[in-house]
Amino acid sequence: MTEVVTLYRPVGPEELALIAASGHLAFPPRLPEQPIFYPVTNEAYATQIARDWNTKHGSRQGFVTRFDVEAAYAGRFERQVVGGREHEELWVPAEELEEFNRHIVGKITVIAEFKGEDAQ
Repeated sequence: MTEVVTLYRPVGPEELALIAASGHLAFPPRLPEQPIFYPVTNEAYATQIARDWNTKHGSRQGFVTRFDVEAAYAGRFERQVVGGREHEELWVPAEELEEFNRHIVGKITVIAEFKGEDAQ
């Protein structure tokens, strides 16, 4: 059995629709202004972003996704702390996202949804 690490990614409805279009198997390519794909290492941090940032911008909706990645592959990416120690991310260069997707084990699932007061 392959050892996996569980990661999380806060997303908006547009990215979630693209994930769904992949059969919940892959994250969409980054936009030109997004050089890094950054899954986070804990649910609390993903929830904080989806609830406290996504609900105040764009569509005013945030979703928390959970997925497993082969541990040996995920270990290639350095963990980055971008605030408090709970704000830990993996920084995956955008050009490596397609390969990253191939190392996802199982499906990407939505585990939480948040809507701002004026959500679309």
